[in-house]
Amino acid sequence: MKTLIYIFLILATGLLVFNLFHIDFEAPLEGDSFAAVVGIGASMCAIILLVILQLALKIQKKIKNQS
Repeated sequence: MKTLIYIFLILATGLLVFNLFHIDFEAPLEGDSFAAVVGIGASMCAIILLVILQLALKIQKKIKNQS
């Protein structure tokens, strides 16, 4: 599971960087730039959720070891 989380984190980071290069900063909410902005938002959400999952698994492991 740990390896799978790291793979998804790398993929989400890669998509974030990819979409970052596709933004036209003169008009960021028009045309293809809007799709890139939405992609960046989705990538950030995925990264945050994966980090929360990773922390939850660490907490679960510590609770099991204490019992």
